[in-house]
Amino acid sequence: MKTVLISGASIAGPTLAYWLSEYGFAPTIVERAPAPRDGGYKIDIRGIALDVVERMALLPKVRALRTDMKAAHFVDAHGKVMATMDAELFGGREDADVEIMRGDLGRLLYEATADRAEYIFDDSITSMTETDDGVLVTFERGPSRVFDLVVGADGLHSNVRRLAFGDEGRFARDLGCHISIFTVPNHLNLDRTEMGRALPGATALMYSTARATDARAMFLFSSDGQAHDRHDVEGQKKTVAERFAGHGWEIPRLLDGMTEAPDFYYDSLSQIHMDTWSTGRVALVGDAAYCASPASGQGTSLSLVGAYVLAGELAAASGDHTAAFAAYERELRPFVTANQDLAEGNLKGMVMKSAFQIKFQMFMLRLLPHMPGSSRMAQRITENIHKAATSISLKSY
Repeated sequence: MKTVLISGASIAGPTLAYWLSEYGFAPTIVERAPAPRDGGYKIDIRGIALDVVERMALLPKVRALRTDMKAAHFVDAHGKVMATMDAELFGGREDADVEIMRGDLGRLLYEATADRAEYIFDDSITSMTETDDGVLVTFERGPSRVFDLVVGADGLHSNVRRLAFGDEGRFARDLGCHISIFTVPNHLNLDRTEMGRALPGATALMYSTARATDARAMFLFSSDGQAHDRHDVEGQKKTVAERFAGHGWEIPRLLDGMTEAPDFYYDSLSQIHMDTWSTGRVALVGDAAYCASPASGQGTSLSLVGAYVLAGELAAASGDHTAAFAAYERELRPFVTANQDLAEGNLKGMVMKSAFQIKFQMFMLRLLPHMPGSSRMAQRITENIHKAATSISLKSY
């Protein structure tokens, strides 16, 4: 039985572990966090990724935990509604697509794999040395061990990628925006509703989902080439506060909530582009290999489908990692490219450059429901996303 060490217990890691265990492999997941990660933001599962979830017998549970958002309102500095969109259209979703909180999906995947995989929490890989028989792995806390294969499923800032392939800067492509998300009190008593204020070069949002007693604040803004220290949390909070100061609506109150937020998140919107996703006995999956950024709306789907394909190709090759890793790339790369290509186009509608562009966008949104053929125009908003989300056919391995 081949042993596979997976770094990362978010989405791609547990999904990979599930399918590896189905095919007779022995997966171990190491996770830096002390427990399964909770919280997070809204994510979408679309197209072919829904088939992966269904094959895991998780689709009914996923649908039961959907956010059930109803509407998105855009407001001015005084809170006056300027335009409203149906939440599904705002998120670019079609009927079958599901929006769920990241923490909810992560919990479902952990529960589905807790008896299938060995979990090691509160630890991280420090080195990997490939031998003729496997990979000797050392850890920050635990004893060294040898595994047949190692897979990095540890996100945009992948530790495994750094150790096996080199500095992140070689592969990261900055899309020119920064994003911050954190939990705040639901002082507006939002009920499955999103409210946002569009500014030149920036957007501030607040939303509350089904079953939530709190809300999430999200700030998205052009970085103007400004780098950030991803370990300097106080500096990040200062950047957000300065960028959004003096813009009215509920922004001051949301910024006040940022100070004590238990789950403050800040990062650049970046993609990962690599010529190959494997070297020797080490491979990458999900954001570690081909992060599409939140602007694509497809990061979760890429992780689910990528993990399914990687495990399936390892099974089809009877554990021959050289053949399996090559087949994994051939099978998945067109799907990855199609979904990464969505990001820049989506981002233009998420962060508008000028006050005129914002006014025009609000006018068109108000006009849309009253225009002849409005349903067809709405469909055109989602069709590019749907095309990318269904641009692969899943094999039955």
